[in-house]
Amino acid sequence: MADYGVILMVQLARAPGNVTTAAELTEATALPGPTVSKLLKQLSRSGLLDSHRGTKGGYALSLPAGQISVSDIVSALDGPIALTECMTAEGAVCEIEALCPTRTNWRQINDALVEALDRVSLAEMARPVFETTTLQSGRVAVAASA
Repeated sequence: MADYGVILMVQLARAPGNVTTAAELTEATALPGPTVSKLLKQLSRSGLLDSHRGTKGGYALSLPAGQISVSDIVSALDGPIALTECMTAEGAVCEIEALCPTRTNWRQINDALVEALDRVSLAEMARPVFETTTLQSGRVAVAASA
């Protein structure tokens, strides 16, 4: 669900200050309506979105896109980022935990992943992707795609 959540948040970040309905987000992203509604509620409960009621209601980012990290979004939707169960705060008891030869390495990998996701902001994710095309004349054209 986190990947869909990032898509929704990027869509909202591209229209800062605007209040957007679940129906508009469903249409803009081509994601299933029930999934969009569920994710918007979760993101709102986590404090990443503000929910506005009424005829002009909908959802808007609660913080500037530059202050929201991909890690914030993933954690809001999927819980703590953990590649293995023993990396969560609640960590399930593993039969070989005391003897596990890989636990330290998993911790290092997990920490690196969390750091990487913390460094990427929603604002960066919302930037258009630039594509280069070689024209028949041999010149290179650059175009932005959303």
